[in-house]
Amino acid sequence: MGLYDRYILPHMIDYACGMGAVMKTRSQVVPLATGRVLEIGIGTGLNLSFYDPANVSEIGGKYIFRIARLMQEKARERASGIGIPVQTIALELGQIQAPDASFDSIVCTFTLCTIPDAVAALQEMRRVLKPGGKLLFSEHGLAPDLPVVRWQNRITPLWKPLAGGCHLNRDIAALITAGGFQIRDIQSSYLKGPKPMTWVSRGWAD
Repeated sequence: MGLYDRYILPHMIDYACGMGAVMKTRSQVVPLATGRVLEIGIGTGLNLSFYDPANVSEIGGKYIFRIARLMQEKARERASGIGIPVQTIALELGQIQAPDASFDSIVCTFTLCTIPDAVAALQEMRRVLKPGGKLLFSEHGLAPDLPVVRWQNRITPLWKPLAGGCHLNRDIAALITAGGFQIRDIQSSYLKGPKPMTWVSRGWAD
C-alpha cells in the first residue's frame, strides 16, 4: 500500500462519501436493517449512526480491500458510540467467512463500484443472507442518459486509480440481478453534483 492509499485516499473517501446528499441516501436505506446485519465495505463507518439499536442485534463489517489503518480507526471510533456490537468479518479467497444463511440484513452502500468482481461478491452475499432477509443498497452507477454515459466511460479509467478502484459506469440493477437477487424496490435519481458521478439507485432485493 503506497503513501497515497495510506494517508490521502482515506480522507478523500470519508469526505466524498460523507457529503450531505450522500448521507441522506444512507439515512433512507440503513435504518431498514434488522436483526443480525452484514455491512459490505464498512469503510470509515459512515453508516453506523443510522442503524436502529432497537432493531439491530449485531453488525458484521466487511472491508472490501486491504484498508488503511486510518479508515479502521475512524470506523472503530464511530462504532463505539452506537450501542450495537460491531465485528469485522473476514474475506478469504473471495469468500465471506460466515456460514450459509447467517444474516437477516445485508447493507451495501457506495461499494459495488469498487469491488473487483461485483457479481461474485453479490453471490456470496446471497449465500450468507437468510431466507426472507433483505439486501439493502444505495449505489452510484451507470446513468440513463447517453451523454452522461459517454463521460462516465471516458472518465472511469482515469478515476479508478485516484478513487480506490471506483467505477463510474457499472449497471447496479444488472449486477444485483446477476448476483442472484430479485429487486423488489428501486428508486434512482441524480444527486447534486457532476452527473457522471451522481446517478444513485437505492432500494432492496431478496
